[in-house]
Amino acid sequence: MRKQQLVRDTIWDAAIQLFAEKGFDETTVDDIAVAAGTSRRSFFRYFQSKSDLMAQDIVSYGASLADAIRRCPPGCSLPEVLRRTMLQAAQHSAAQPRTRQIMEIAAQYPAAREAQIARVAEVQEHLAAAYAERCRVNGGNDLTAHVLAGLTLSLLSVTFRTWFTNGQNDIASTVDQVFATVQQLMGGRVGAGRRSVPRGGG
Repeated sequence: MRKQQLVRDTIWDAAIQLFAEKGFDETTVDDIAVAAGTSRRSFFRYFQSKSDLMAQDIVSYGASLADAIRRCPPGCSLPEVLRRTMLQAAQHSAAQPRTRQIMEIAAQYPAAREAQIARVAEVQEHLAAAYAERCRVNGGNDLTAHVLAGLTLSLLSVTFRTWFTNGQNDIASTVDQVFATVQQLMGGRVGAGRRSVPRGGG
């Protein structure tokens, strides 16, 4: 299992590097297999296509978000869970060396961007399920869970776009800016805490 994950990660890493250097549309599956030191057959053992490979980061991102929701301390209010989840996800993603590359690829190539968007609905359902668990404790309902899931993805999208476009280093400050804007729009009712959340969660 560990060896399989290593091969999968090697293929993915080689592909992202090629997409950044050569272009998403211009890179072939054969190019990726050669760069990863594997075969075309091995590529298709792990990924269905280039688009499937490009979408894997979104799937992993969704899993980390759901995990962050579940790891928030039991005493957190739902707005606090939202803020902590956003901050942890933003800091984790910003710390990854490939994040800016992936965003650049998605910005330049519609096919790459569409591959990611195609998995967003799936990610939102996973987040809604995670929030539903919190809602049972905090007095919310299924509608609340789905609203929070959509809000999390929307606010993080704005956060990453702002951070990427402005070339900022500290994404936590971008999270603060986004939340400050939401608070102004909602009369100061969203997300009451500060952003000092331990990097490891909870």
